[in-house]
Amino acid sequence: MSKQEPDQLLGGNERYSRQIRFGPIGREGQRRLSDATVLIVGVGALGASIAQHMVRAGVGSVRIVDRDYVELSNLQRQVLFDEDDAREALPKAVAAAAKLKRINSEVRVEAYAADVTAASAPGFAEGADLVLDGTDNAPTRLVLSDLCYRLGIPFLYGGATAASGMSGVFIPGETACLRCLIGGEDDGSTETCDTAGVISPTVDFVASLQAAEALKWLTGNHEAVRRTWLTAELWPFRIRELRMPPPGADCPVCGERHVRQTAGETAENNIIPGGSEADAGSAAVVLCGRDTVQVTMAGKPDMLKLRGELSQKGCRVEQNPYLLRTELPDSGIRLVIFPDGRVLVQGTSDLEEAVRLCNAYLPAASALLL
Repeated sequence: MSKQEPDQLLGGNERYSRQIRFGPIGREGQRRLSDATVLIVGVGALGASIAQHMVRAGVGSVRIVDRDYVELSNLQRQVLFDEDDAREALPKAVAAAAKLKRINSEVRVEAYAADVTAASAPGFAEGADLVLDGTDNAPTRLVLSDLCYRLGIPFLYGGATAASGMSGVFIPGETACLRCLIGGEDDGSTETCDTAGVISPTVDFVASLQAAEALKWLTGNHEAVRRTWLTAELWPFRIRELRMPPPGADCPVCGERHVRQTAGETAENNIIPGGSEADAGSAAVVLCGRDTVQVTMAGKPDMLKLRGELSQKGCRVEQNPYLLRTELPDSGIRLVIFPDGRVLVQGTSDLEEAVRLCNAYLPAASALLL
């Protein structure tokens, strides 16, 4: 075999040659992939695996959004992160983007260390061909499902807990929406990987299901996309698949009447019909299974000023270009402050206590708390 130039090895069809040889994709499918844009919300366990699949497959633009940062407990199952990322407390979106760009420099990777709410979601989804779910909570998933039905693009749901996985394909105009299946907000009784644990094969299994359906849709193989809700138990192994119901006739999100009403709408109205106040973003919200409250300020804090004030109060402060962390004295509470005005209060699930602590330790920002 003659020696090829690096550009030939890294670019063109050589990189994707095995994928192109797969009949349903071929050269035309690969071209479609290179023209596609996907939005992945959450790049923890599921989202990191999904993002890796999309980048390796040659999807032209991969947009990732995550509100969290890398911790040591993530490394058991979140494939894009390493000990250096945890040590530096990098935002997951930032750390993931760095790895993804090294995997495939041809792909445009957009990374946002931010929260996804009904107000912010339309901006993140602009121009996307589909949305992939890498989140861990019902409110955000409902926001994404509602938005996808409004935009007319697929929403690929995924969930992994312990040895159990779920995957659902929601297609506007063909299947019911997520709100039809699970109702309103989660009641908090559902177990998460933070309460029940999770094994990494469960994550890989579900992420592969989501990635496969994404590749089908993006390459134009729409008839091959499964219109089902799939549940799997890996330990011991069993699998169940149910056909997705049709759109709900009276559903305010996917029903025929609503589809007609919103067909000509623009993204100016960011509150999704059928959504709730929680969907639109809250000043303080308990993060699912995390013993953490996220408090959101109405404005962006002065990070340098906050660091000085915390140091004067005897707090040990660590800072990188993306966030500031501090341990509150004799409390077991950690504050993680982001430049966009979000504060993670770790070590409590009490909303009132979280807001009280922010007001006490962040005086420069306390007046901004909603």
